[in-house]
Formats: sequence, structure tokens, C-alpha cells
Amino acid sequence: MTAFTTRPEILGTFGVVTSTHWIASAVGMSILEKGGNAFDAAVATGFVLQIVEPHLCGPGGDMPAILYSKKKDKVEVICAQGSAPAGATIEHYTSEGLSLIPGDGLLATVIPGAFDGWMLMLRDYGTLTVRDVLEPAIHYAENGHPALPRVSATIEGLADFYRKEWPTSYETWLPGGSAPRPWSNFKNPVLAETWKRIVAEAESKSGREAQVEAARDAYYRGFVAEAIDRYVSKTEVMDASGKRHKGVLNAEDMANWSATVEEPLTYDYHGWNVAKIGPWGQGPVFLQTLSLLKGFDVAGMDPAGADFVHTVTEAMKLAFADREVYYGDPNFSAVPVETLLSDAYAEKRRRLITPEASLALRPGKLAGFESQYDLTMQMLEAPEAKSGPVYEPTMSHLTEKRGDTVHIDVIDREGNMVSVTPSGGWLQSSPIIPGLGFCLNSRAQMFWLKHGLPSSLAPGKRPRTTLTPTLALHEGRPTLAFGTPGGDQQEQWQLSFFLRYVHHGLNLQEAIDKPLFHSTHFPSSFYPRTREPGGLTAEANFSVDVLDALRRKGHQLTVAPEWTVGRLTAARRDADGLLRAAATPRLMQAYAIGR
Repeated sequence: MTAFTTRPEILGTFGVVTSTHWIASAVGMSILEKGGNAFDAAVATGFVLQIVEPHLCGPGGDMPAILYSKKKDKVEVICAQGSAPAGATIEHYTSEGLSLIPGDGLLATVIPGAFDGWMLMLRDYGTLTVRDVLEPAIHYAENGHPALPRVSATIEGLADFYRKEWPTSYETWLPGGSAPRPWSNFKNPVLAETWKRIVAEAESKSGREAQVEAARDAYYRGFVAEAIDRYVSKTEVMDASGKRHKGVLNAEDMANWSATVEEPLTYDYHGWNVAKIGPWGQGPVFLQTLSLLKGFDVAGMDPAGADFVHTVTEAMKLAFADREVYYGDPNFSAVPVETLLSDAYAEKRRRLITPEASLALRPGKLAGFESQYDLTMQMLEAPEAKSGPVYEPTMSHLTEKRGDTVHIDVIDREGNMVSVTPSGGWLQSSPIIPGLGFCLNSRAQMFWLKHGLPSSLAPGKRPRTTLTPTLALHEGRPTLAFGTPGGDQQEQWQLSFFLRYVHHGLNLQEAIDKPLFHSTHFPSSFYPRTREPGGLTAEANFSVDVLDALRRKGHQLTVAPEWTVGRLTAARRDADGLLRAAATPRLMQAYAIGR
């Protein structure tokens, strides 16, 4: 008997699109109907999400994508995570009186990577033109879209700050001096003109690929980069440190950077091969946790029971602890990924999981990395290390003012498949760049201002992003794409979904609808980098008995209101060509579409 779900699992054979906003999903589907493939649809969807969810992503942000191309017959990663500018040195930031990089303002900015990533995807994997994929975003920026209540509340909460400190943002987000009313028709005409100019410069060239290259040049070596350089070089702005600072990003940084394609990291688990981004993000945490859980009878656990929550949480704590010591841009420091994913290491670490909740941060100490381990632990255990509430922006009951992320999964009838998690450049991150209609990102806050760590700030280095889409093969066949917004919680919510889907016979929607939980035990990747030893947040969707059992196991439990945690979406292609898709009902925004 099929379990009750909040929505049906969408079924079809032509194509499926699922994203964190219904308008964006509809745009993606329209691109498939127009004759575009999954990659064209993902690009158009991504640009529309910048318009309709501006508190969660923007044109100055970043994104990683994992995709399967039927033509290439391989899974690849697009890294559109911009790196630190040439002037982003620890010495410069500490000379500004900082011990942590602020969570907003111009010093928090790295090179904006999303646009180049989308253009790379369009050029090398797509079939349509720059105009085709940008026209929907231009429409919603120019003609308006219904302002989400959370967008309205976020802008209203920042109105005084914008007026006093970020006047360009005040002009954009409070036209006429007031925040948009919930569900009112909201426009960003300046951004529409930016995209129109990009299209015009693209169409000054002949041929699809030449037009894509012209669009990239306009953004990274043309009028967009010039406007950014002009503003950042002359402007001091207030940030979360309580002081005003200039940024260090300039036109030369942008001109010398481009998105790249690389191999994914993979791990085999119960007939599935899971593909994630590398250790410049937190993707390997998912794989490490699977390696630990291989030694437990997850299939025998109640997927909404205390044993399941406890075991998964304790395994995640161990994997995230290793993230703090070992993960970073592998172009700058050695990352012992093979050891971290090895059976021998998992067996040793698995013994640390007991019936009692752990309260200590317990990374493994690997040979050859002792000094790195010691330095990390000294920093995280120092008196000035911050403990306290860890606020995740996806969680509607905690805050309206934190930026976050969006997510997209698309599969077309040919079997092309893409999972992408765009983020950054949200309206809270930094002031609007005059003449462009968008702001820059705040991804540099993931760096530490101490030498000797894989995630120490350095010019040209990628910050250790939390963005982490997933693509999984079943018995060697590309099958499943999924992901969620949520900062450090992305990996955790995805893991719950995947385990329930693999082990408990649930369809996509049933697995998404199950109650969610996450640990706040380890340091947050976001300013001010707090942690809650033993912290566990669980939705009130869990039974009272389960919540009480978790407390008895020693978890420092926070019970979130029902249907407030996570924004998962997922899409699947069966061996016979049947397509499936689903989206969370949480926050009442995400939707899956297909036929």
C-alpha cells in the first residue's frame, strides 16, 4: 500500500524539471518543450531563480554542477566556484582588524563564478543560444514576478540598514521607499538591462559558440567587470564586523578566471555509485558517511525512528570533523581523500559510534598530517572559538536575514541529467553594483585567517564551499539527481533522503516527505563560525517518543516546527526510460514538473 504523500511523484517520459521555485521549474520545462536539452533547461532555470529567489542566489554568486552527458557517456563536475582575488591575503585582512572574515560586505567577496559556469554548460553541453536561455530571466526582471513573503520580510528587515549604509541596495530593493508587499509584482529593471546588453553583445558574433564566448567576455572582461572594479575600488561599506571596509576584487581578477570541468569523487554503496564534488566543497562528507554506515543495518532501522536518526547523526559528526581538518582546495594543499574513503579508515572510525551521543569534535589523526590536525584543534578549542546557536538560512523559523541557496535537477528524454546548486550573491550579501542591478557574493567567509590550514585564505584559492549537488548511478546506469539548499545541512538532509530511498522502498516524494534532522555539532562554515556540541535539530514531524529517545541518548535537542527543515528536490530515470521527479512541500515554493 502506497504511503500518503503531500504531493504525487511526477511521472513521464519526455522530461522532468524540479527546482526550489515553481516559476523556475515551469521555465525549465518550457525550454525542454522548445527543443532544448537538460542542460539548456538547467541554465534557463538557474537564471530565473536569480530573479524569483533573490534572497537565496544572484548573478554575482557561484555554483557547482554534476552532470551526465549522453553524448559523452560520462559523469562530470562543473566547478563554477570563484576563487579568492589576488589581493585577498591573510595579512591584508588581519591588518583591517579582522580575526574572522565577515559574512557580508565587500571583503567577503570572491570572484563571481556562476555566470561563467552557466555559459560553459550552455556551450559544451547545451544546444540553444544565449538569448534563448536569458529571455525568461529578462522577462521576470523587466515585467515582474510575485514577491515571496520571505523576500518581502528580508527586505523589510534590512530597510534601515540599506538606507543608512547600502544606498544602492535601498534603491533596488525598496523602490519608492518601501519594501515589496508579499505577493506583489516586483521588478528589477536595471538587471533586465544588464542581461539585454549581454544578449546584444553575444549576438554581435556569428555562431552559437562564438555568441557564448562573447557573453563570457562581456561579463568577465567587459562592461560587467568594469562596473564591478569601478565600484569596489572606490567604496567602503559597512559589514558584519561593525566597521566599513573596501573590497579587493578587481577587473584583472575576473579577466584571469574561468569555470572548469573535472572528474567527480565517487563511492560505491549497496549497488549505487554516488558522485560528488571534490574536497574544495563538502561533498566528500556524504561519501565518508556512507563508508561508515556500510557497517550498520540501516535497512533494518525504522526510517523515522530514533536508532536511524542517532546512527546517521553520529556518523555525520565524524565525517564533518574530518572536513574541518582535511578539506580544502586540492590545488593548494594535499587532501587525503583515498585514506578518508578507505575501508580500513571507516572500520577504525566506526568503532567510535556508540549508543550515546558524542559531545566532542573527533577528527581522525592521519599520518603525515599531524601538524595540520594539531593546528586545527588548537584553533577550534581556543577560548575565543565560538559556541552558540547555529542558524541555517533555509530554516524559516530561525531567521529572515540570512542568505542561502537554491537547487535544480533536470533529466531529458535522451537521458541527459544534471544536478546543480547555485548560491551566493543574495540580496543580503553586499551592496548592489551601480548600473548592474545585482550584488556580489560572500563566499570568502568560509576561509580562516590563520596560516597552515587547507581552508586558510590565499589568493587564487577556492573557498571550501557548502554547495553539494548529487548524481547517483544504480548498477552502473546514471539514475538519480538530487540536492537541497541549506549550507552545512545540505549534505545531511540529502543523506537522510538517499538512505530512506535506497533502504526502505520509498518513492521520491515519500522519501522527501519523511521528517528531517541535522547536527549542529561541528563549526558552521558561515560567520561567526559557531557550533553547538552535541546539537541536534529535528522536525516536530517525528513522534514524541522518538524525540524523547534522542534526548535520553544525550543529544542536545532542538525541536523545529513541522515542515520547516530542508528544501529537497530529486529526479530519476528508470532503465526503461520512465522519468520521475519530486519536490519538498516545505516553504511551499519548490515544485517538480514533467510529462
